[in-house]
Amino acid sequence: MKHSTRITTAATGLLAAAALAGCTGTAGGAGATGQEDIDTTGELSGTVSFQTWSLKNETFTPYFEDLIDRFESEHPDVTVEWLDQPGDGYQDKILSQANSGTLPDVLNLPPDIAYPLVTAGKLIDLDAADPTLAETYVPGAWEAYTYPGVEGVFGLPWYLGTDLGWWNGSALEKYGFSTDDLPTTDEDFLALAVEMGKASDGRMPLLSAMPTIDQFASNDIEILDDQGEFVFNTPEAAAIVDDYAEAYAAGALPPEALTGDYGGNADMFKQGKVAYTTAGSGFAGDLASDAPTIRESVVPEARIGAAPLFVQGINVSNDSDNKAAALAFAEFVTNTENQVEFVQLALGFMPGTVDGSADAEALSASVDDPLQKQAMEIVSEAMTDARILTPFQWTDAMKTFMDQQLALAIKGDLSGQEALDKAVEYANANRIEQ
Repeated sequence: MKHSTRITTAATGLLAAAALAGCTGTAGGAGATGQEDIDTTGELSGTVSFQTWSLKNETFTPYFEDLIDRFESEHPDVTVEWLDQPGDGYQDKILSQANSGTLPDVLNLPPDIAYPLVTAGKLIDLDAADPTLAETYVPGAWEAYTYPGVEGVFGLPWYLGTDLGWWNGSALEKYGFSTDDLPTTDEDFLALAVEMGKASDGRMPLLSAMPTIDQFASNDIEILDDQGEFVFNTPEAAAIVDDYAEAYAAGALPPEALTGDYGGNADMFKQGKVAYTTAGSGFAGDLASDAPTIRESVVPEARIGAAPLFVQGINVSNDSDNKAAALAFAEFVTNTENQVEFVQLALGFMPGTVDGSADAEALSASVDDPLQKQAMEIVSEAMTDARILTPFQWTDAMKTFMDQQLALAIKGDLSGQEALDKAVEYANANRIEQ
């Protein structure tokens, strides 16, 4: 099961879009045109193939077998054939299926892996197929399946994730800080980081990573303009980088965070090396097994700034010979009842429907851990405004280059503005879709 939708294969996805368009004769950006309503209210029959991504296992197999049995009971003339692909190489498998004309009728795609299929006209515009669907799903997740230059919505939000903030209460109190009034803005957060860095003489940093595209976006800094140009080298973004430089000088950011040569912010938090991290609600369980002493004083809070949204969705093939039954099954998989049941097995995730994600009590009904329940309540509230923060056009190479420039700026070798100017110049010179 995959969490992130800002998949590290975004560049591959954009190249795949061009390759797929060439093989199918569909111009990139065209998408599915002339889509009409698909009537799912009549008698349904035939076979529907349904493909998931790394979900056939002892945890989820009974769920899917029951799900399919119930759908077939409601539609006795329909047979659903369940396929599952392993986690590795999934995008390559999808591209191969699309090129060979063997895409399953219903399939599980995150927004970035769906992109090449959308531009090649291989997925149904679900908003046109059933105009009543939009109001059912979490707005940010519904928006995640829209693409520049393509009219329509190409996925039904299924299971979602987001991060919240986790604070080491004991570490804060040790150096004279309270958990009663924790910061809610980046400005206040970075100010606290500087104070704690000085108070602890660098022994307990609050920060564990450099600024990211996500962080800029969460502060309402524009990342891409309407022409697809990267434009995040704003004075506001530069001020954030300069604040990180001040924090680094005060001992609020460990040196290894500038090189990427470390296990990550969550691991550093569990090791007691930093006093704050972001992670999903399932982090409560990780702390129980990996850092029980730290867990005793941990305080979960809403993430500072806009909450990032990680999306998995259900999509319908435009090549399907049984679109009515396929759409009916896609809607069945993603209805509130079935989504709530699914995420009760997949702790740390949220349903893709508005009603499901808002019902924190139902989601945590099987949870005994009070910290996990508290985290799930915070995540449930965050889902109202959570959104995709990093555009799928942002590639690993762009991130690596920006990290190199930010490291120089944070060490004082460049200004924040100079670092971001270089990062934006590189990103625009290396846009994959050019």
